[in-house]
Amino acid sequence: MAEITLPRADGGTERYTLAPASRFPQAHAPARTRTVFAAAHVVADPRKLNEPWRVPALDWDATLAFRRHLWGLGFKIAEAMDTSQRGQGLDWSNAAELIARVLAEARTVPGADLACGAGTDQLDLAAVRTLDDVIRAYEEQIAHVEKHGGKIILMASRALCRVAKGPDDYLSVYGRLLGQCRGKVILHWLGEMFDPALAGYWGSREFEPAMQTVLTLIREHAAKIDGIKISLLDAGKEITMRRQLPEGVVMYTGDDFNYAELIGGDEQGFSHGLLGIFDPIAPAAAAAFACLDAGDRQGFHAILDPTVTLARRLFEAPTQYYKSGVVFLAWLGGFQDHFRMVGGAESARGILHYADLFRLADRAGLFADPERATTRMGHLCALNGIA
Repeated sequence: MAEITLPRADGGTERYTLAPASRFPQAHAPARTRTVFAAAHVVADPRKLNEPWRVPALDWDATLAFRRHLWGLGFKIAEAMDTSQRGQGLDWSNAAELIARVLAEARTVPGADLACGAGTDQLDLAAVRTLDDVIRAYEEQIAHVEKHGGKIILMASRALCRVAKGPDDYLSVYGRLLGQCRGKVILHWLGEMFDPALAGYWGSREFEPAMQTVLTLIREHAAKIDGIKISLLDAGKEITMRRQLPEGVVMYTGDDFNYAELIGGDEQGFSHGLLGIFDPIAPAAAAAFACLDAGDRQGFHAILDPTVTLARRLFEAPTQYYKSGVVFLAWLGGFQDHFRMVGGAESARGILHYADLFRLADRAGLFADPERATTRMGHLCALNGIA
C-alpha cells in the first residue's frame, strides 16, 4: 500500500499509510429520489496565466472533461457558480464563455442537464448607484444564458446588497427578473460565510426576517420558481424554511456541513442538493444516492457520512477559500495535471490544511488511484519543505 510523510499540526511529521483504492464506480445512473446538482470547478491553464491574480485563463478541454465526468455519475451541473470562482478570480467574460461552451457540450452528451448562474458580477461595485443598474446587469446575464438554451440559477448579488435599502427593494428587483425569465429558475441564498459582501442579504442580518422576505417572494412567484438553494451552514434554519415552502417549490441544500442529514431527510421531508462538495466526492455521493433509491438508508449514511468530515475541514472558515480544496482534490484525483488556479487561489490554504484533506479524502475512500494521489501529494509537500 502507498505511504507518504505528512506534516502534523505540532510541527512534526508522520508516516501515513493509505487505504486501498476507492470501491466506488466511476459511472452511475441519475438519482431517482433526489435531484442533485454538482457545482463544478474550472481548470486553469497555467501556461497562459501570465498574470494569475488579474487575468484568468482556462483549460477548456480539462474543464469540459470534468463536466462529462460528473454527468457520467448521474449529476446535473450547477454551472458558473461560486465553486467556479465567480467573484473570486473568474470574471464575467470567462464565465460567459464557460456557460456557452458547457451548454453546447451538454447537447452532445445523452441525458446531460445543467443550470447556469446569472448574477451581476460584471459591475464595478464602486460605480453602482441604483436598483436599475443591478437589474440591467442581471438582465444581461439572464439573456446570455437563455440565448444559449440554459436554465437560470439567480445568484445572489453583491451589487444589490450594496444598494438595496430594505426588503422591498429585493422583492421589487427579483419580482421584475422572475417575470422576464422564460422558464422556472432556482433562487440562491448565499450566506456571508461564503461571501462577506453578502451580509444582510434580503434586507436583514437576522435569519427570521430575511427568510420571511424570501418566502414572500416565493409565494408571489411560485409558478416561476423551481426551488431555492440556501447556503447558511445551519441545518435548523434550512429545515425551518423547507417546511414553509409552497407546494411545487423545493429546497436545494447548499449546506456543505450537514448535507447528509438534510438530504436524508426526516418524517416531514427532505432537501435536494446543489453543492460544491459534490465536485470532489461525486463517485461516493452517486453510490450513496443509489442506496437511498433502493431504500437502504443505512448504506446511504455509511457512504456519505465520512465525506461530511472531509467537507467540514474543506469548508472551514474562511469558508470562501474552499475552492482551493476542491481543485486540490481534483488534481490528486487525476482530473487535471497541475495544482494552479485562476486568481492564484491555491495559495489561500496552507500545507497543514491540504495534508488534512488528503487524509480525510483517503479515509472516505475517494482515491481511485492511491499511488498517483500519493505521488502528487509528495510533490506538494516537497515544495513546502517537507521531505
